[in-house]
Amino acid sequence: MASSKEAESLDKLATEARRAGTDYASRSTPELVELMNEEDASVPAAVAAVADELAAAIDAVVARLAGGGRLVYVGAGSSGRIAELDAEECEGTFSTAPGQVVALVAGAGLSSAEREAAEDDADAGRLAVEELAVSAADAVVGVSASGRTPYVLAALEAAAEARALTVALTAVEGSALARTADHDLAVVVGPEFVSGSTRLKAGTAQKLVLNTISTVAMIRLGKTYGDLMVDVRSSNEKLAARARRVVQLATGVSDDEAERALAAADGSAKVAVVSLLAGVDTQTARERLEQASGHVTAALDR
Repeated sequence: MASSKEAESLDKLATEARRAGTDYASRSTPELVELMNEEDASVPAAVAAVADELAAAIDAVVARLAGGGRLVYVGAGSSGRIAELDAEECEGTFSTAPGQVVALVAGAGLSSAEREAAEDDADAGRLAVEELAVSAADAVVGVSASGRTPYVLAALEAAAEARALTVALTAVEGSALARTADHDLAVVVGPEFVSGSTRLKAGTAQKLVLNTISTVAMIRLGKTYGDLMVDVRSSNEKLAARARRVVQLATGVSDDEAERALAAADGSAKVAVVSLLAGVDTQTARERLEQASGHVTAALDR
């Protein structure tokens, strides 16, 4: 049970504020759906308000990844699960190396109740960063709506001590997490539809920001060609079909030609695209891509 001191502290948090017109029991279901939708519609503007700092943070993250470092997300509760989802998607979507984008989540593998309790374990947050051997080569993004979750705060402090790039993603201004970070992304979405339920607008904002960090970083690293996932890995039937489609869209060849080019390229859409567009064999295409640090456009200009 929360102490009176803790309750008083919660009262001061923007994430715990209440919105006007909360007579929900008297509203119809369509009215409630409309009200929630109206609240959610305000989130993109809150993200846009930190666009410059977000872009600066992404450039700094890209520098670490380009140098062989990792992108590490740290979160707890809903924030941790959102971060974990984004990290897991990077390998399948962009063929990132295993462990290149990872998420440290408080109480991972435990029951729901145990995970909630793990949010307060600062020692576990610090230990998780130390066990991952985070260093100056890495970028660490702490995700916490309140900006004060003990697990996340201790983890980001440990990352800062290790001289890693640090980013704070919160829903409040002037948080303890922000004071630890090199980049402060305070996406202030205002009161939640259900007071304190930061899985709602704050969670949506976190998803948008993390999507942007990982996607734009991968674009900067040459993982796309135009808007195409040219570095997609053909690890299942759906992804194999996507790779064929990517090759077709990028080059204009037939389905059969795309299939043959992919087979010659050992399933690499990126190699197949360069081979077809440059009119070179797959070995030369690979060499061009290596010389161009994986960027298709630069490889085609060689």
